[in-house]
Amino acid sequence: MIRLNNNYRKLQTDYLFVEIAKRAREHCAAHPERSLISLGIGDVVLPLPPSVIKAFHEGVEEQAHEKTFRGYGPEQGYEFLRKAIAENDFSFPGCAISPADIFVSDGAKCDSGNFQELFSDDIRVAVPDPVYPVYVDANVMAGRAGAVKEGRYEGLIYLEGTEDNSFVPSPRDLPASGADLVYLCFPNNPTGVAASRDQLGEWVEWALRQRSLILFDAAYEAFISNPTIPKSIYEIPGAEKCAVEFRSLSKTAGFTGTRLAYTVVPETIIVDGMSLHDMWNRRHTTKFNGVSYPVQRAAAAVFSPKGQRETRRIIEYYLRNAAIIRKAMDDVGYTCWGGKNSPYIWVKTAEDSWTIFDRILNEVDVVIIPGIGFGRTGEGFIRISAFNARKKVMMATKRIIKVLG
Repeated sequence: MIRLNNNYRKLQTDYLFVEIAKRAREHCAAHPERSLISLGIGDVVLPLPPSVIKAFHEGVEEQAHEKTFRGYGPEQGYEFLRKAIAENDFSFPGCAISPADIFVSDGAKCDSGNFQELFSDDIRVAVPDPVYPVYVDANVMAGRAGAVKEGRYEGLIYLEGTEDNSFVPSPRDLPASGADLVYLCFPNNPTGVAASRDQLGEWVEWALRQRSLILFDAAYEAFISNPTIPKSIYEIPGAEKCAVEFRSLSKTAGFTGTRLAYTVVPETIIVDGMSLHDMWNRRHTTKFNGVSYPVQRAAAAVFSPKGQRETRRIIEYYLRNAAIIRKAMDDVGYTCWGGKNSPYIWVKTAEDSWTIFDRILNEVDVVIIPGIGFGRTGEGFIRISAFNARKKVMMATKRIIKVLG
């Protein structure tokens, strides 16, 4: 008789953003005459940059002719794209990341969730709290979570981000037994906080000393405007021996619907005597057939000089939105984080997260994200996204203040 993977039974309720969408749909169905504005899920609204669209069209046109048609491409990504990524993102002094270290995929969410497949099911896994839910749920599905107690899985280690540590946990927050695998995300989703060079340096030093691995989610690195804050963990010496980095074009260049990301697995990382790069390559080539050629052509245009200028304007637009939201929250006396090197604003409300979510939705027709959806320490907070049109952001912010003010 067929049997299920019982670890799926341990997943708590629906995936956060599915639940958000469900409540929003029900609200719209009940109030069709009202106008809903979403500052919830981090989906972009600005179109793809002109140079990207041009390259996309060219890639599609090539598929219409026998001489330029392409079928299966390299699962790791075409060399022209991997080279462009390496030269633009990892050309800073001391960085040894090469095109061979880069794996192109259809999403950082997929890769950050799938990477744990390479490891034993009894490793000790540490995740931040609050945190992007995929890190936790992927390890629950893999059987590492254990039982649920007071809203947390007993088999996972939770690194609490709080006001006291400005939502940047450190290795000192780990239990005496330590951890084998640690997920870090900076600029952080959901809090919008970016880690300093010293803070990342502490994590790298710890990982090298303990022979542990860091999975570093840098999906929002393009929003960092402070030159003193690292955009890549590989800016920290030694990170190429203990850290894997995930990046995405979803928020950077509007690829949420086009789908392209890339994971960096340095050839210098050795686990149990095996090359982690080779292991990921084996997994990647077995379970993935590569991103389509036209999409990779479009992605390569992002890294051209013109594409970089166009992308920068998109980033600045959303950062301006974030500044508007942050200032409005500050002006009415709310304590906030993020919104400066990140498209997310983390607001302390000191009220039950789902209660304030429902109030904002039902009273003023705006979708935000309840902090509790990101973990236990997110209770009493909400996340507001800057991903919407300027007029809608300004309108939604005024509506939110009517509830919070």
